[in-house]
Amino acid sequence: MVIINIMILVVGFAALIKGADWFVDGSSGVARKFQIPSVIIGLTIVALGTSAPELAVSATAALQGSNEIALSNVVGSNIFNLLMVLGVCAMIHPVPVDKVILKRDFPFSIATTAVLFVMSCLPQILRWELLSRDMDENAGLVSRLDGILLLIIFIVYIVLLILDAQKHPEEDEKTTTESVITYIARIVVGLIYIVGGGQAVVYSAKEIARAAGMTETLIGLTIVAVGTSLPELVTSVVAARKGETGLAVGNVVGSNIFNLLFILGLSSFIHPVSVNIASVYDLIILIATSLMVYLFSQTKKRIDRWEGLFMVALYAVDVAFAVMR
Repeated sequence: MVIINIMILVVGFAALIKGADWFVDGSSGVARKFQIPSVIIGLTIVALGTSAPELAVSATAALQGSNEIALSNVVGSNIFNLLMVLGVCAMIHPVPVDKVILKRDFPFSIATTAVLFVMSCLPQILRWELLSRDMDENAGLVSRLDGILLLIIFIVYIVLLILDAQKHPEEDEKTTTESVITYIARIVVGLIYIVGGGQAVVYSAKEIARAAGMTETLIGLTIVAVGTSLPELVTSVVAARKGETGLAVGNVVGSNIFNLLFILGLSSFIHPVSVNIASVYDLIILIATSLMVYLFSQTKKRIDRWEGLFMVALYAVDVAFAVMR
């Protein structure tokens, strides 16, 4: 039975990756047909496409009441994006960081993570009880109201991006040769693969976790988070091998913002998400990791190879910590 669930998990991941690929191609094609600026395509449509597996898994988990997977998948994916995706890319080729991302998007991502931490744990923080509780007990809750607030922040962020793009227009030299119908078909098929793959991943991950005696938080933080972050990793590594690393940080930061605000906001709106002590530790790790990568990016306006190696090694330590606790 475990072997069957592992096979379902692998097939689900494959469907998620292929579906995300088709969704990005179709969405980008439609956007260019209607002359939507490339910066908006990159920070919204591409971020949506590469984060579509996380959306499918977290939303499905929320619908099934598997709150721990919904939260740990988002947090785990963001940690993986920062340390592994950027780390591997930097090991292949130093990753330059756009000054606009350093000034606007990266700080916003860090602030959003801090807001989520305070939002979910505020009562315990005020009572100085947060880190004294048993690991199995809930430390807080991301309520439906919190979810609505996260979604509102996301909408405001997108609107500000659009307004900024209108103030600083740029020529997009890429042209499209296929019809709008073809692109729409890719979007539809991609979404079908994403939704189906997401359901397969959540189901098989829960069964594997039960069989192995693992908690849903651990399975979501490791196996599910890594699997749903494969689109970001594959896309960024291919770009790095071609020497086109300029968009790597933007892709990761944009995906992380999308994960925190839209995916977690939608998931908690569907069903309030409980926050246990393990998830609190992971949120603290995510904030610390974000600050570290931001400092690396600020030094020379790029992430060097030795920094990338350190980030990958740090991710291995984080996974070991998650397993041992």
